[in-house]
Amino acid sequence: MNFTELGVPADLLAALARQHVTVPTAIQEAALPILLAGQDAYLHAETGTGKTLAYLLPIFCALDDGLAATQSVIVAPTHELAIQIQRQCCDLAQNAGRPVRTLLLIGGTALDRQLDKLKKKPHLVVGSPGRIRELMEMGKLKVQHLKSIVIDEADRLLGIESLSDISALVQAAPSTRQLIFASATEEAGNAATLARLAPTLTLVQTGTSAVNADIEHFYVVCEEREKSEMIRKLFHALRPPRAMVFVHRNDSATQIASKLTDQKIPVADLTATLNKLDRKRAMDDFRSGAVRVLLASDIAARGLDIKGVTHVFNLDVPTLSKAYLHRVGRTGRAGERGTAISLLTEAEVRLIGRYQEELGILIERVRVRDGQVFVTKK
Repeated sequence: MNFTELGVPADLLAALARQHVTVPTAIQEAALPILLAGQDAYLHAETGTGKTLAYLLPIFCALDDGLAATQSVIVAPTHELAIQIQRQCCDLAQNAGRPVRTLLLIGGTALDRQLDKLKKKPHLVVGSPGRIRELMEMGKLKVQHLKSIVIDEADRLLGIESLSDISALVQAAPSTRQLIFASATEEAGNAATLARLAPTLTLVQTGTSAVNADIEHFYVVCEEREKSEMIRKLFHALRPPRAMVFVHRNDSATQIASKLTDQKIPVADLTATLNKLDRKRAMDDFRSGAVRVLLASDIAARGLDIKGVTHVFNLDVPTLSKAYLHRVGRTGRAGERGTAISLLTEAEVRLIGRYQEELGILIERVRVRDGQVFVTKK
């Protein structure tokens, strides 16, 4: 089916065309009829398949831009993801020619400015759970006219850390509001919470594998102390147009930045020690192509959609398969091909078997020799 057959109105069709989106993805085709009918739903699909647009289109169809009230709230687990979603809302409104007011509400930014912007009664709010609850309890974020609530990256937001904030928002909203959950992975322990929040929830699931089939997976074995030098060799051999390097430790990020800078490769650092302005600048530089490489911790792996990421490197490998899935999901998006390469010590090689078994993927071992990368037997 095309977007017209799915019930998307003409102005939003024009907006999609301006964004070079002409054919719905599987999750969009499956979700739109259910969400346009106002049903509560859980959108479960692999990374890079357009879940955000799958819920934004129905939200925009239901918004009354003549009503000066907040009608939809979208909650995201990280500031970077909230910023990305809000930017997508603004683009959709602008390209459709709709006077939809959107507002970003995240912590770490001036509360007074947010309070002032709330006086303009935004139609759609995107933010982090803590700041949304804070403003709601202050009586500044009015939720009595909410038509929909979206919990993005729901497997994480329904965990212990954020559940009370999510529950407070849902309970304060009208009982007629639509609840939409979205994620690439599921958390078995969330079943009871979902049943309580949305008893008539419809699961909308596409894809037979948790991991995007457009991603190739490789690993290389080296000593821990050699990892930063191995990254340099891999970049020299592969010359990735745009890449993300995931690290756990700040000293790892510093070493990698130094090695790549020596190769005249511009690097942006998104590690958690930087302040929010530095993080925003790093994201903007990477999105614009001003830098080719983004150094990131796991906080950046959740939901970020950055066009043109060709390679993901795991310098410090995650112990959980789910974390691996979210990291590598930053590449191979929207039908493009992607490559994921993990650097492991001999002691860490056991994780490859776990990833393969739990995610249903093949990860091949490679070596770097004479400036080239070769697939090799184990």
